[in-house]
Amino acid sequence: MVKDKLNILMASSEMEPFARTGGLGDVTAALCKRLAGMGHEVKMFIPKYKSVYQTGIKAKPSGQNIDIKIGEKSFRITWETYTDKAAGFEVVFIVNDDLYMRETIYHDSRTGLDYPDNDERFILLSRAALEITKKINWRPDIAHAHDWQTSLITVFLRTMYSGDPFFEKTRSLLTLHNVAYQGSFDSSSLSKLNLNGEAEGRTRAFKSGGKVNFLKAGINFADIISAVSERYAVEIQTSREFGFGLEQTLRNRNSDIYAALNGVDYDIWNPATDKLISPNYDADKLEGKAKNKKALLEKLGFIKPKEKITERRPLIGTISRLVDQKGIDLFLEIADDILGLDVYMIALGEGEQKYATALRDLERKHPDNFRAVIGFDNKLAHQIEASADIFLMPSKYEPCGLNQLYSLRYGAVPIVRETGGLADTVSDYNAQTGEGVGFVFKNYSSDELLEACCRALDLYHDENAWSALVKRGMALDFSWESSVNTYIELYRLALGCDRESQKTDTQEVVAT
Repeated sequence: MVKDKLNILMASSEMEPFARTGGLGDVTAALCKRLAGMGHEVKMFIPKYKSVYQTGIKAKPSGQNIDIKIGEKSFRITWETYTDKAAGFEVVFIVNDDLYMRETIYHDSRTGLDYPDNDERFILLSRAALEITKKINWRPDIAHAHDWQTSLITVFLRTMYSGDPFFEKTRSLLTLHNVAYQGSFDSSSLSKLNLNGEAEGRTRAFKSGGKVNFLKAGINFADIISAVSERYAVEIQTSREFGFGLEQTLRNRNSDIYAALNGVDYDIWNPATDKLISPNYDADKLEGKAKNKKALLEKLGFIKPKEKITERRPLIGTISRLVDQKGIDLFLEIADDILGLDVYMIALGEGEQKYATALRDLERKHPDNFRAVIGFDNKLAHQIEASADIFLMPSKYEPCGLNQLYSLRYGAVPIVRETGGLADTVSDYNAQTGEGVGFVFKNYSSDELLEACCRALDLYHDENAWSALVKRGMALDFSWESSVNTYIELYRLALGCDRESQKTDTQEVVAT
């Protein structure tokens, strides 16, 4: 019989406000809070990065150490705990300054390359999470891993800990936030797992393209797998475009793959209560949004302070990691066309240097109506959502996406490509019926993106129709209440799963 209240081991490389590079940190924090609010006991395991120290958080040292062997090396870890009483769950910081006390989470900012020991850093995270639960005698019912950085938890539970009575009833869920990032390392990384020969006959379970692939291993060994939107759960099994070489592995687990759409933490992202914008507003008081827009236009130097605005001119916003996935290349192809229209625009983001340089060049070319802010500024991100009339999100692929959900609540009409979570959450505006909450284009084409932008700008000048569109979007509910119940259902499925019937790559022996 499955318990009503579960012990949930949550493990991730990111969690807001301690470590964040994108939506993963937002999602893990909100999910833990909602699960704890339902009475489940949640412990979140993350490394104590330099960014954690910089928050000034006062965590409680455990006073204990554990030595963990990775390959021939031995790493000593300790841990600290912190409980946010308002959130109701415990964060367990894994401490090893040699591996985690670095300027950034994943890569060397001086070279732009991943840390060469990322395999050891995240093997240690997965092993430490399990070892600490044993040390403190806290038996998890569910081990919930997120992406490749903690996917090895599912492997260890089914291999080196499979005969351990402590984990006899523990089951695993692996959530796929972005299959493009897989944790792919040289063959030598297989020996670092210390599986004592168990990996010898299971090379196919661990290897892809001649590399040891942590995400592939996690997919093969997890009891249950979830993707962060319905469309994405299908896409990653259909082609290399979305599966990035793991599509067959995912098809093998088709019957164990489910979807749980990411939710929005409306305690943080709500224009009616958001402390980072001024004034607050809602769908019945949209004049507050106009005031936020005026303030941001002044801040960006588009208009003079206290200048009276007599024209109806839209502000387009975009907040994005500057990587190929996000469709920055599409925007750049038509940027001159868009900025040649009667619009203002601001882009906020950080990532690849080629895109940062291109956006700065674009600002120099269009100083009167375009600004590029390179880096991440949380307050500015909230201000953009509160000020923008239109939000641009032309992703090549998008597992779920959060900014389109924030934009809908803040009355910034999204322009998106029909892919992944964008397709699941943004319906295209229909001029005949007046239905829809955004503007959607199908193919990865700059011409189609420009057409969608022109449709949006045309409607913007129909004030009544635009206002109705904005209010429809603001009325949608993407809160965590529905999503967290889906996760609870998945946990219960995992606890009752039949491991013998699972079809994975772990049964196949392939020579390397």
